[in-house]
Amino acid sequence: MSQSTNDDTATAADEYEQYEAVVVGCGPGGAAAAAALANEGVETLVLERGVDAGSKNVSGGLIYAEESAPHTIDSLFPEFREAASERPVTDYQIHNVAGSQVKSFDLTDLHEHDTDWSDTVLRRKMDSWLADRVHERTRETGGGLLTEVRVNGLLRENGEIVGVTCDELDPIRADLIVGADGVNSELARDAGLMDWEEPEEWFQGVKAVVDMPDGAIEERFGIGADEGAAHLFSGDLFEDVRGGGFVYTNEDSLSVGSVFHLDSLAAQRAEPHQLLDSLLTHPFMGQWIEDDEYAEREYSAKLVPDSKKVALESPHEGRLVLVGDAAGQMQAQGPIIKGMNHAVTAGGLVAESYVQARVRGDTSQTGELYERKLRDEGVMEKLKPWRYKAASALGEPEPVANVTDSLLESAVGRFGVRLLGDRLESLYSSPTLAMMVPDTQTPYVTLPTVIAEELGAPVEFENDVEPPSLADRIGDLTYNTDIGNPHIEVLDESVAASGTAVTACPVSAEGFGGGCYRQETVQANGEQKEVVSLDTQPCVECGTCAVVADTEWEHPRGGKGIEFNEG
Repeated sequence: MSQSTNDDTATAADEYEQYEAVVVGCGPGGAAAAAALANEGVETLVLERGVDAGSKNVSGGLIYAEESAPHTIDSLFPEFREAASERPVTDYQIHNVAGSQVKSFDLTDLHEHDTDWSDTVLRRKMDSWLADRVHERTRETGGGLLTEVRVNGLLRENGEIVGVTCDELDPIRADLIVGADGVNSELARDAGLMDWEEPEEWFQGVKAVVDMPDGAIEERFGIGADEGAAHLFSGDLFEDVRGGGFVYTNEDSLSVGSVFHLDSLAAQRAEPHQLLDSLLTHPFMGQWIEDDEYAEREYSAKLVPDSKKVALESPHEGRLVLVGDAAGQMQAQGPIIKGMNHAVTAGGLVAESYVQARVRGDTSQTGELYERKLRDEGVMEKLKPWRYKAASALGEPEPVANVTDSLLESAVGRFGVRLLGDRLESLYSSPTLAMMVPDTQTPYVTLPTVIAEELGAPVEFENDVEPPSLADRIGDLTYNTDIGNPHIEVLDESVAASGTAVTACPVSAEGFGGGCYRQETVQANGEQKEVVSLDTQPCVECGTCAVVADTEWEHPRGGKGIEFNEG
């Protein structure tokens, strides 16, 4: 990773372009920060590494406008819902699965808690629309939006952060640097604010966007043309991996995906594409998709920060402030899944903080003001609730978790589940209890499986869908390969150090030779040994291998690598 040193000369520094603010990344957090800054007349330059905003981004995804939030996407972009989102979510359910038995709960009350509205979105459409608005506004301040520019690090002078360095441009100085460069933020790592050391701090999500015939969504989900549905899945359909699945209705497609704790995915040696297929082929899905019409538009994947563990309480260093996934601001607590709304709020609060600091004559106060606003506006409590801290200390130690699971699976536990019956729905719908869900097998696998076994009914639908092979999914993706410039290097090719990537990488699998990672037998010094090899061409840039393998990882150069058309 490149950055300047204290040897930078004053003459060179004087020649660098200077802006009041540089925003790195034009996802919802970066777009919100840039728009809010431009609205205040702040000279703002936005740098986006994709060929278009959204071409590097993936989410489930639902975007919320919380009633308690000081900034929402539609307050900054009033035409957003009509122009850039898919459907408003009016029906929200969770399905507890045990084999072919399912017990469903209506969680609409939980979904609507503190919610003004929530829409399904596809990131390429959404982010590119936001980028057009951002470019118009920032251009009026003397800035603008540049695509296909990879910011690779922080510019420092005399040890202080004063700007950013890029692959495609000369260094750029700024009074404010907004790192909105996503979960794999190179700015966060350069500043020493985030690392990739612990798998338990991350989720991994994989998703298929599935095409739907005209009128099929309304008919099969029982919703109107201006309505949408969100369905969550937990139980034994993903074996023992901690996590769950989702189905969201878009305008004319479905987002079908699964999200798992990365440490559990790695420990079980589970393969992400197969876990996704477990959901796609479950009989329950037969009511929504038909095998003779099944067509995937796109397969995608990403890492997701677990805000309970990694959300930065001080997301700033010098002139750098971080928003969204770069700051770990992804709230995933049981059936509560919110991230883009927090990125938007953070972007708006950064702009507020900078303007206030500028009025005071000291923009170096921006980071401290931003940190205080995150706390005072209640954002940090949502991301890192004290209830979870208390509950996890009691419920997550392995001996306690094992006893809890054994009790639930016993005759006494099963009797308790039958006794509670449909009253469990109100417990699932409690915002307070949702914030206390421990990161154990109990809420993801054991409890929903027992609920389905004791209260569920056999699924009456049939599902003969055959998802595409992993090779076909990779083959259908769009790449602009940066030939001769691999963005990942395996530092330790031993199976012990890097073998987990063979199964955890969403475009790799055991025995599959067409993905990023594969395990091979080679001759060395007259002996055979097992090693891990890498081909970065199929990479979807999720960053999983940076956590589970011994690698040197960075983003490809601007405009290179994967290009998502749905996201």
